[in-house]
Amino acid sequence: MARTGIQLLLLVALTAAISGASASSIPEEVPLNPLEHDSLHAKHFDGGEHNAQFDHEAFLGPDESKKFDSLTPEESRRRLGVIVDRIDEDKDGFVTLAELKNWIAYTQKRYIDEDVGRLWKQHNPDNNETISWETYMLTVYGFMDDLTQDEKEQEENGVSYKSLLKRDRYRWSVADQDLDDKLTKEEFTAFLHPEDHPTMKGVVLLETITDLDKDHDGKISVDEYIGDMYRSTEEDDEEPEWVANEREAFSVHRDLDKDGYLNEEEVKLWIAPHDFDHSEAEAKHLLFEADSDHDDKLTKEEILDKYDVFVGSQATDFGEALARHDEF
Repeated sequence: MARTGIQLLLLVALTAAISGASASSIPEEVPLNPLEHDSLHAKHFDGGEHNAQFDHEAFLGPDESKKFDSLTPEESRRRLGVIVDRIDEDKDGFVTLAELKNWIAYTQKRYIDEDVGRLWKQHNPDNNETISWETYMLTVYGFMDDLTQDEKEQEENGVSYKSLLKRDRYRWSVADQDLDDKLTKEEFTAFLHPEDHPTMKGVVLLETITDLDKDHDGKISVDEYIGDMYRSTEEDDEEPEWVANEREAFSVHRDLDKDGYLNEEEVKLWIAPHDFDHSEAEAKHLLFEADSDHDDKLTKEEILDKYDVFVGSQATDFGEALARHDEF
């Protein structure tokens, strides 16, 4: 799963601080719906256009998907063939929906485990049982001591270093289940990846509403909803047809009480619909894209014929993970 928007913002902010950049380096804000965006903040479907990178990251993991980008199509297909053999759990020559779903869930968990492990080591080189807020804050936000108050509060696209710190502080407090202001590795996982942790659903909801609610009235108007997806460059620009379709979707499918706004419960149903399984939804999408004979299962040949759906034309990076097992 792709990082949530705030993690990416903090990463860029930290990188900017290390390189000596000023507070004007705050990147463009992105919404916090990791189920709809890849690691570059692009949506799975945007204006009717399909974003293949979303599928590549779901199939291989965000980090793993990068390495295939440097491979030739021939090498991408070869490595994909090795992966297909692993996905086919019962070795019957077919990849079923259940096997594909299990694989996607596995890559998501592997990415989270590796991401948490890397950052845990970075913030806790002595591998203590916990990381304190003070230690984390100094590592990530220590550069703010050298900024003026104006620089701390300066906003770009609605984001300031001060607001990032405030948001992170709240997220930390919710992840801190035993209220000692320190996080165990499990709590740190919830802090870094709240979208995957049941105790953090409220945080994801609050952050999403905060990001979209530009006039701070506690609800999301249709223009705020559209502004998340489309911003015209010129004042008199005519909106594309897909924007009109999104406005209709807002009115028909999102705004359930038909008051012209999304309230907290409606936003919750939008970003975390009941009984939604991300791994299964992505598996169904990939199956639909590659199942040329419509028998609801995939042969290796069908997958390799549509290799660009799974790993890209010069594809992605599950190579490293498999290479560690000498399977290439």
